[in-house]
Amino acid sequence: MKIISYNVNGIRAALNKGFREWLEEENPDILCLQELKALPEQVPDFYSDLGYQMYWETAQKKGYSGVAILSKTKPKAVVNGCGNERYDQEGRVIRADFSDFSVMCVYMPSGTSGDIRQAFKYEWLDFFYDYANELKASHTNLVICGDYNIAHTAMDIHNPVSNKNSSGFLPEERAWLSKFIENGFIDTFRKFNDQPHEYSWWSYRANARANNKGWRIDYLMATEEMRSRLTNASILQAVKHSDHCPISLEID
Repeated sequence: MKIISYNVNGIRAALNKGFREWLEEENPDILCLQELKALPEQVPDFYSDLGYQMYWETAQKKGYSGVAILSKTKPKAVVNGCGNERYDQEGRVIRADFSDFSVMCVYMPSGTSGDIRQAFKYEWLDFFYDYANELKASHTNLVICGDYNIAHTAMDIHNPVSNKNSSGFLPEERAWLSKFIENGFIDTFRKFNDQPHEYSWWSYRANARANNKGWRIDYLMATEEMRSRLTNASILQAVKHSDHCPISLEID
């Protein structure tokens, strides 16, 4: 089974850049999307004839955030949001439960717009750490994928020295991600790949993508209970519908 996570930075723009054709060719079993920036009624049905059902969680603010899960297998249950209105109004979390595992799609806040949103991000991280740990107690086979908006180590960012004070690579953020992993989650890409210069997001400025000056801020995290089922993980850097690229996980 192949699970893909992809921050599309606007699903309508991505569709205009060949996203549907890519989806048909790539053919994942489950596709998790972040930053759709649209309501369901604003988006044509690009998925039904490819065999998918699509489940949305939208933000109250139009043209902002939003996550979705597309699946070829109908889930046993779909859970919208995380039960906290402060975050749910921003359309950041959706989960699908299948017969023997669950997949959560999450779009974590960015702090790049200033101190207020950075403080919001820290508060979210504290909340989500507890939320994820409570959830994995009852959903032991769990994948939490999406845009975490944190580059974990110096290997995950093109210039760690100059970005040491940048939101997304701050010591507190990196420490949180270390704590998250140490408390029972696997960074699946790093299980299979220990090479540098593997990124999932590039700025639109200064020709960053062409020069591979990027950040790895998108993750497919799996609970330790799923370790034996993980067979491969990769970053699909050649796919270009967004400032992010898709990331992929294969499981038994």
